[in-house]
Amino acid sequence: MKPLALRGWMPSGRTLAVVPPFVWLSLFLLVPFLLVLKISFAELEFGIPPYTALAEFKDEAVQFSLHLRGYILLFTDSLYVATYLNSLKMAAITTACCALIGYPIAYYIARSSPSVRNLLLLAVILPFWTSLLLRVYAWVGILRNDGLLNKLLMGLGVISSPLEIYRTDLAVYIGLVYAYLPFFILPLYANLVKLDLRLLEAAYDLGARPWRTFWHVTLPLSRPGVIAGAMLVFIPSVGEYVIPEMLGGADTLMMGRVMWNEFFNNADWPMASAVTCIMVLLLLVPLALFQYSQARQQETAQRGRT
Repeated sequence: MKPLALRGWMPSGRTLAVVPPFVWLSLFLLVPFLLVLKISFAELEFGIPPYTALAEFKDEAVQFSLHLRGYILLFTDSLYVATYLNSLKMAAITTACCALIGYPIAYYIARSSPSVRNLLLLAVILPFWTSLLLRVYAWVGILRNDGLLNKLLMGLGVISSPLEIYRTDLAVYIGLVYAYLPFFILPLYANLVKLDLRLLEAAYDLGARPWRTFWHVTLPLSRPGVIAGAMLVFIPSVGEYVIPEMLGGADTLMMGRVMWNEFFNNADWPMASAVTCIMVLLLLVPLALFQYSQARQQETAQRGRT
């Protein structure tokens, strides 16, 4: 008898390349989320840790108890409902502002000469070399009533009294757009720089005007970059904590601040964990839509090739 071939049992190179990222995600993403999910079904208890166990051995039996207080409170308390809606609204407006500002910038960089393009990309990436906390704190000095912006406008005679921007939602929008604008520009630039310019030349030869060429050729082909940039802006904006805490007022309701207050101020870990789990479920929706859009685009591209 011939020995069994072991080639079919050996993992392929592609499998070996995929295993480390999956192990990493499981250890540092899936396992922590499962721990938070477990805590969300516990009950608040004064002690260390500040929550009850889900399983308890008592009277020669294992008793399981799942408490839904946190989830029920999330859907019945108007404060938490308003927080979720306001977080989604602010993240959506931030994403729209980044799209309106970032698309022209990414388009200009992609159409620049290689030497100028590198300098422009450096200018986009340069803020990442500084801590986010320092950059946001700089906006505090700019937007406060006696800050740089009000002093400049009053010195020019544009306004007679300081503008009330600091500690408002407008200040939070400014901080969010400033912080996450590069996350929209970079993936969109990577898409636009690979655009086949012969398609634009063909549209011009057929008599299309520049705006029509942009609307019917450039914009549809850059849709994957727009969607990727929008996801990179929208998802972290929903759970942002530093910017609303430093620039927003007391009535600026966002999930990150609520989670911080529940975890550290109220020491209510089950409630904070429930807030976190619901936020993750809400963020899975745009991720699923993005995945669906990518799959549809790949199917369309394969059909066009065949």
